[in-house]
Amino acid sequence: MRGWRFIAQRALGDKRILDWEVPLALSTNPKRVLSGPGQMVGTIEPEYARMIGSDGLPVLQEWGTKVYLEIDGHIRWGGIVTDVGYDGPKMTVTCEGLSCYPSGIPFEDRIASGELITPESKYMDKNHDGYIDGSKPRRKMPPEAEPYPGPRIDAFDAFRAIWKHVQSRPYGNIGLAIDDHKLGEKLGAEDGKDPWKLEWWDNPDCGQALDSLTKDVPFDWLETHQWAGDGNEVEHRIRLGKPRLGRKREDLRFADGENIAAVATPKGMADEFANEVVVLGAGEGQKMKRAQVHKFDGRLRRVATVTDKTLKADNALRTRGEQELAGRTMGVQIPMIQVIDHPSASFGSWNLGDDIRVQLHVPWVGDVDVWHRIVADEISADGLCTLELKRSDSFHY
Repeated sequence: MRGWRFIAQRALGDKRILDWEVPLALSTNPKRVLSGPGQMVGTIEPEYARMIGSDGLPVLQEWGTKVYLEIDGHIRWGGIVTDVGYDGPKMTVTCEGLSCYPSGIPFEDRIASGELITPESKYMDKNHDGYIDGSKPRRKMPPEAEPYPGPRIDAFDAFRAIWKHVQSRPYGNIGLAIDDHKLGEKLGAEDGKDPWKLEWWDNPDCGQALDSLTKDVPFDWLETHQWAGDGNEVEHRIRLGKPRLGRKREDLRFADGENIAAVATPKGMADEFANEVVVLGAGEGQKMKRAQVHKFDGRLRRVATVTDKTLKADNALRTRGEQELAGRTMGVQIPMIQVIDHPSASFGSWNLGDDIRVQLHVPWVGDVDVWHRIVADEISADGLCTLELKRSDSFHY
């Protein structure tokens, strides 16, 4: 495709551009993922002397180099080199989106939302005789104050707090900004009986904490990159959905014989069908958290059981159940389509999270006209783009 080039930049330090034309041949197409980092793999062969930077370090260095795909002046993919392998004169380079960085980074602080707070007494009774120490005349200790619910924080504030912690550590600032608006949903129960906590002594992984928060609430996020300043700087941002990103695209069309070049085998319900879902969460025995949702539709009762010990809040368990139920009661789903650049939906006209209308013929099913969400895309140099899809009615946020 015309106008393609790969660009390398130092991840830290002065973040200067190291190479404006990295001779990378793609092994896998650059993939963007909704609420995920995405990935790209390529090779360089033969060995190029210029792949050593002016600082004496390899241009493509694990966790030291950012790589961008620019198409016609716009950055269509950005990430960081996470692995480099060598096989004679051939070098294999694996890159992942910048949002992969928190994975494996320990959280070394404490955040709590909606926890019970027990007020400290201003009186002392060190000998436990029931009287206030040093009181004259002797006075009895007052009744202990009742615990009360502590402050609760917005889910987006918690997301930003984890990212701030990651990037505030030495050599950890990858220059990723986070949207500053609020979701409007606070973590933890109002009565303080089911708080949300992230505490260093539990040895939490920042990447896992971010993933859990995204799924439990839930909400969308998307990593983006664009030129800034004088054209030699790149702005990295995570866009936050409230509660989801994307919109219904009545202005785009995806149809057989028009711009759909290939279709992955459609998925039916088959063994996955269920019209009732039981979700088992945190806790053991009779104290285990549990939620049950159903959608009886004239068919025999079929039950799916989901276990996720990270779920503690009642609303999180129910949300998980509703998502599972929606995915198991839907009709035919088109998992992927490959499209050409076409006026009906030109490349770059859609965003991840958008709902698009997919119209095609499926053998044994007939004509399908169903709205799907774009959850990932891969653009290739041969002028095709693959869209990964999920039925729109499987989302309930």
